[in-house]
Amino acid sequence: MTLATDQRKPAQVQPPHRPDGDNREHFVDQPVEFWPTAAIRSALQSGDIATWKRIAAALKRDPYGRTARQVEEVLGGARPIGISKALWEVLDRARAHLEANERAEVARHVKLLMDRSGLGQQEFASRIGVSPEDLAAYLDGSVSPSASLMIRMRRLSDRFVRVKNTRAADSDQDAASGS
Repeated sequence: MTLATDQRKPAQVQPPHRPDGDNREHFVDQPVEFWPTAAIRSALQSGDIATWKRIAAALKRDPYGRTARQVEEVLGGARPIGISKALWEVLDRARAHLEANERAEVARHVKLLMDRSGLGQQEFASRIGVSPEDLAAYLDGSVSPSASLMIRMRRLSDRFVRVKNTRAADSDQDAASGS
């Protein structure tokens, strides 16, 4: 048997596939909201401040969204130090801010329904079955009413609008007929 040197081209050596490696590289051009959890994990473990700011901005935009859930999952067992502590604080503050805005929006809606009904605050409270103090708390946004109570308020408001419209139509007919 004769031995000769191998004339074939050497095989290209590929770096080993690392499933837990820096997955951010593939997603860096995409919005954070589209990153897989592995990329979020990688960014939190070895990312830079610009990447962390992008994640924080995504948390502020949607504090209960996909990125927020991914960050919760990744930070679930982490000690609250460094970037993990900072992102928990961003998430907590974003959620508190969102909830305050939602309570204020509900308060505006309650006021709209009360004003639309034409009833005073005490009468409106009585007709929806709550104390004037509870209605005041709904109106200042410190507490939000239940969904069923919101429906009751809307129905009351609708009923009084119909009564007003019927009376207005009747008085228009009376004026037109010359009575």
